[in-house]
Amino acid sequence: MNLKHWKLGLIAALFSGSLYAAPVEVVASFSILGDVAKQVGGERVNVSNLVGPDQDAHAYNLTSRDMQRIRNAKLVLVNGLGFEQAAVMRGIRQSGVPFAEATKNIQPMKAEDHDDDHDHDHHGHGHHHHGEFDPHVWNDPVLMKTYAQNVADALIKVDPQGRAYYQQRLSGYQARLDAMHQWAQTQFNSVPQARRKVLTGHDAFNYMGKRYRIEFIAPQGVSTEAEPSARQVSALIRQIRSQGIRAAFSENIKDSRMVERISRETGIRVNGKLYSDALSRGAPAATYEQMFRYNVNALVNAMKQ
Repeated sequence: MNLKHWKLGLIAALFSGSLYAAPVEVVASFSILGDVAKQVGGERVNVSNLVGPDQDAHAYNLTSRDMQRIRNAKLVLVNGLGFEQAAVMRGIRQSGVPFAEATKNIQPMKAEDHDDDHDHDHHGHGHHHHGEFDPHVWNDPVLMKTYAQNVADALIKVDPQGRAYYQQRLSGYQARLDAMHQWAQTQFNSVPQARRKVLTGHDAFNYMGKRYRIEFIAPQGVSTEAEPSARQVSALIRQIRSQGIRAAFSENIKDSRMVERISRETGIRVNGKLYSDALSRGAPAATYEQMFRYNVNALVNAMKQ
């Protein structure tokens, strides 16, 4: 390669943003958000997650090793809407590292309280409950366009030289989210409305339910830490029998015993596992897009039975 070509290549690399000192260290609170950061950030970021694949963010507590990772980062990304424990947010704030909430400007759904009789504390201990909003916005790919935009804005703030690079990757990602939404709509529309009813382990799928007109019922509220009472479980069993619900799933982050017990008592079959609050290690849900497509296929097949 002659000098002229080398110089042109260097200028092109600088202009495209693919040549820079070192990747920006980003810490994401959980694996789904970490994947969005990788999709938008590309080669300019190095992302690590506080809560990894197949792990339950609801039950996570900050370790000193994680605090060290946060202090070494240039940016911390959190979901917001009470998804992260109060102690985790306190640690992030105390670190002084810039942090951003991926759910900013997203209209949240209210967290449904399943405990109609208030015969026990639905949310368990104060520091474990999510509060009044449902944080599981990632189960709606339309809302994820704003989520990804917030991630891009946060990256641009700490790495302004990468603006064009991040914006280009963001628009490509948003186009894929659009396509995914169109596909999901077609899939769910192939199931009669009366059959769009599903039992899951905890209330993680309400945004998907709202977007695609599916009724999700769960023995637990929006936090996996909340234990349902015997009265709630028997009410749920009555509902499954009276409404003829056929589809039931356990979740990758949860103990499946409760769903299995309800399945035994109602005679509905557990149709496998959904990926709710975490990606999988490798297939079938190693990225957010894979996770969403896997869940939609599993749900549609179960509802059609």
